Amino acid sequence: MMSCPKVGLDVALDQSGIRVSEDVVEQVLAKFENAGMLAHRFFEWAGKQRNYVHSIRAYHIMIESLAKIRQYEIMWDLVNSMRTKGILNIETFCIIMRKYARAQKVNEAVYTFNIMKKYDVPPNLAAFNGLLSALCKSKNVRKAQEIFDAMKSHLCPDSKTYSILLEGWGRAPNLPKAREIFREMVDSGCNPDIVTYGIMVDILCKAGRTIEAVDVINEMEFSGCQPTSFIYSVLIHTYGIENRIEDAIDAFLQMERNGVEPDVAVYNALISAFCKVNKFQNAYKVSRRMTKVCEPDADTYTMMIKMFCEREELEIALKGLCLNGRDDGKRNPPRKTYLWQAETITSEGRKRRCP
Repeated sequence: MMSCPKVGLDVALDQSGIRVSEDVVEQVLAKFENAGMLAHRFFEWAGKQRNYVHSIRAYHIMIESLAKIRQYEIMWDLVNSMRTKGILNIETFCIIMRKYARAQKVNEAVYTFNIMKKYDVPPNLAAFNGLLSALCKSKNVRKAQEIFDAMKSHLCPDSKTYSILLEGWGRAPNLPKAREIFREMVDSGCNPDIVTYGIMVDILCKAGRTIEAVDVINEMEFSGCQPTSFIYSVLIHTYGIENRIEDAIDAFLQMERNGVEPDVAVYNALISAFCKVNKFQNAYKVSRRMTKVCEPDADTYTMMIKMFCEREELEIALKGLCLNGRDDGKRNPPRKTYLWQAETITSEGRKRRCP
């Protein structure tokens, strides 16, 4: 499709013998989502074919594609078309709000939320959360907070609403404001869920407030909410940064006692903690244990190869590169990691040979 001249695209498609269907059109639009107006011409052509009607998903893909190239007028033409067909929904407006926010068109994103009712799609909590999320992810958390404060009496916020704001202030970063949102959530009678607790622990750990983070975890357990592997990985990683290896080990053992299965992020955090205090044998043992329960990722390979190279154990590093801890050689690192490892090992080898 990309090779067809603009004028001849319709003719080429007519002569291609393509039988359009919902699946075909959706797949083509998804594949050519960055083709801009060319994708729109295909969309228009498909819409004229016999026995075919665009699906909601096809409209949504096309709306996203047009928003990328800032063809907002045509984008709204599609919204009006969906309205005529009675297929507009909350997600349609959430997509538009996300795209406007990403383009730093904050007023337009808010306007989209405000005119939903005119399109016979009354804005609900999901749409409200969609607007706040779009603003927070585009680094406009202050505007999101302003809208939240103005609207919270009309739309009863849920745990997702507070989690969105909490994460936004965490990215800012603004720890006092994050604390304020978390406490407001609890005081309003809205119970934090696993996601909310995870975000709060992550914010506190990144701010170096590990004692406060542990208090939140204890509060979480007291309320009957089990900490996740993500929360433990964040805590172990923070202990590693602070050279508190015993606390990192205790957190790992507590996780196992609580019946939480460690994942690659947890193992990587523990390996990193051991490496930071030069306990390489322990790091190696953890990596061996890890390979029996989950698949190592690029970070795992990078840490282990770097560790062996720094200790001038190139033979073990090379074995890790080729076999990755297994005798059958079936587990392989990502290509970028593999190339980095090969270059590092080769470089270290040259240093050892050269006086």
